[in-house]
Amino acid sequence: MKQILVIDREFGAGCSDISEKLATRLNWNLFDDELTRQIAHLAKIPVEVCRRREERTDPWLQRLINFVWRGTFDRNLPSPDVAILDTDRLVSLIRQVIEQAAEKAPCVIVGRGAPYFLRERTDTFSVFLYASRESKFRRVLKRANSEAEAAELVDTMDEDRRKFVKHYFGHEWPNRLLFDAMLNTGIGDAGTVEAILYLLNAVNRSEGAAAT
Repeated sequence: MKQILVIDREFGAGCSDISEKLATRLNWNLFDDELTRQIAHLAKIPVEVCRRREERTDPWLQRLINFVWRGTFDRNLPSPDVAILDTDRLVSLIRQVIEQAAEKAPCVIVGRGAPYFLRERTDTFSVFLYASRESKFRRVLKRANSEAEAAELVDTMDEDRRKFVKHYFGHEWPNRLLFDAMLNTGIGDAGTVEAILYLLNAVNRSEGAAAT
């Protein structure tokens, strides 16, 4: 029985809203922004006093940390200081938080390496969400300060994710072998939610029938 729904995504594909709708429909726990707060707690970094530092001797590393820390697009969410938390430590904390979240199934877990960290479990159903650049741009623009900022985020965030996953997990992103389904959210949030629920229910019905 699949009791953990893992959602990974391209930046701007609408994952946050879709995951929230899925958790509501399923009446399952949702782990998205809460994951960031748990990481902050484990790292012993008060979220409210963290400050973003743009100028670093290793700006690429800082950008990756900012990216993973932020998770979803929230310009008000501070990121950890490289001097306090390096990327290796961050990955270790993320793994710990993801594995703890999985123990609170049934649940929906959003990104942050969950498809990789939970790949050996048999109770997960993993979905990857993607969309056209134009669709992602329109979504991000609603929360960005300008068209230029929206375009920069859409064009760079996924590239940072690819580099991060390749370096720390040793595989390409997205790795199709980690996902049970890959959906284009251009069909709309409602259609995407219904498609995922249909697939999840179909798999669980199949597993239930096989067990009898």
